[in-house]
Amino acid sequence: MTGKEYPRLGEKVFRRTLGNGLEVIVVSKPRHAKRYAFFATRYGGMDMRFRLSGAWQDTPAGIAHYLEHKMFDTEAGNALQELAKNGASENAFTSCSMTAYYLTCTEKFYENLRILLSFVSVPYFTQESVEKEQGIIAQEIRMVEDDPDWRVYANLMECLYQESPVRFPVAGTVESIRQITPQTLYDCHRAFYTPSNMVMVCVGDVDPDRVAAEAEAILPREAGGDVERDYGAQEGQTPARREICQTMEVSMPMFLAGFKCRPQEMGELRLRQAITGAMACDALFGESSPLYTRLYEEGAINGSLGGNLDQVPGAAYLFVGGDAKDPAYVSGEIVRQAERLGREGIGEDFYQQIRRSAYGSMIRGLNSFEGIATGMTNGRFGGYDYYRFPEIFDTITKADVEAFLRENVTAEHAALSTICPGA
Repeated sequence: MTGKEYPRLGEKVFRRTLGNGLEVIVVSKPRHAKRYAFFATRYGGMDMRFRLSGAWQDTPAGIAHYLEHKMFDTEAGNALQELAKNGASENAFTSCSMTAYYLTCTEKFYENLRILLSFVSVPYFTQESVEKEQGIIAQEIRMVEDDPDWRVYANLMECLYQESPVRFPVAGTVESIRQITPQTLYDCHRAFYTPSNMVMVCVGDVDPDRVAAEAEAILPREAGGDVERDYGAQEGQTPARREICQTMEVSMPMFLAGFKCRPQEMGELRLRQAITGAMACDALFGESSPLYTRLYEEGAINGSLGGNLDQVPGAAYLFVGGDAKDPAYVSGEIVRQAERLGREGIGEDFYQQIRRSAYGSMIRGLNSFEGIATGMTNGRFGGYDYYRFPEIFDTITKADVEAFLRENVTAEHAALSTICPGA
């Protein structure tokens, strides 16, 4: 494998693209007892419509998440039990654009890695097990639908987007998952769980060449084709709806305000937008911002205000929310403050403060093996080198942050989701 030094971060990373197209990344952490493996596919909740074998496939909402649950089943039993016998802690998640399986251990790392590679690459579904899982996931969906935190976010996505599948819940609905069959799962696995659509990231005191050799020995030799995906018609920055208000059993109104941003599709501009957006959030409503201080002193918020920029395939949005006596007032003040900062500028001293804070937060993220692996994977799927964030950070100016606020956080691009107290 080829090693690359990152002097500003004090890190060394090994990379190799195997013959089957899988990129293997090893972040070397000598003398660390913990070892971490992260195996991910560029396939998530948004990938419901795609072309396979020359024909378009329309799959139910929630199928990527459903497939993640079923991948732990093997013909011999369950991979979780095998990993537990070796002292490994494992889990998985599905987001809008990614499904990832990961484990951490201190011993038997390569044996655990082989188990991980095997069960993710070899699907095994039966009609009985698929029907059983439908009941389990349906129960999870019903539970989360009663959660105000989840409901306020889901309603915001419905407000913001008309065409993008980001408006659908990653887990789907009770009705949509009833349509899932073993054959649908096999088709989705064949389309997206191919080496060239995946990445393996290992962090810790591990041998890079042996990691690559294990992957070569277990995974298919064929790369698999690049699957064409349909995320709907390109949307502008005008929300589909301006507001959704729902009553639930909450003690105080809660809200999420969202602002549609112009997405950056691939490459370092994507990482640059993510960093710029995070700094814009700190400048606008971070805990040290003038707006946060004023709203808190007024009693308009209870201290729970927060948000960030999210990027998904074909879309990007800034969100901010919390508990507020009058969500419409707070949302309006956020827009007015963004207009003010875009027009009058951010104070130099305050800008330097949020700049130092943002960079420090990214550096602290390198203390987390999970954070490193996720960042590397997002970079691989997004077309950039995550460890180049210091160099990209250097190119961002105060004017860039002000322009981001001026161009994106406006009344024209805004939608509001509110949960109000009620039965």
